[in-house]
Amino acid sequence: MPRLGLVNWRGNDDFAPLVLVMSGEEENRLVRSLGEVANALVVGWPTDDGKEYIAAVKACVDAIQGDVPAKTARAALIRAAEEAGIRVVAAVH
Repeated sequence: MPRLGLVNWRGNDDFAPLVLVMSGEEENRLVRSLGEVANALVVGWPTDDGKEYIAAVKACVDAIQGDVPAKTARAALIRAAEEAGIRVVAAVH
């Protein structure tokens, strides 16, 4: 697969925003970019294990490096959220 090249991880037109409905201090977390995916996974995630969680971290790094499209990381984040019992709501942009 051809490398896409390093992407702008702070904003990406290829990334459809979503809201993670979490418990604790940050009940709702808007995720609009790969940088926000990374932050949600590393800082705000309720657990640091799980097959889908690890896959989401890897997909996020791969997307930031340009190895996969941003939508791949978004899909991995949704699977990790389902694994962790976090509801996901599509956000209108």
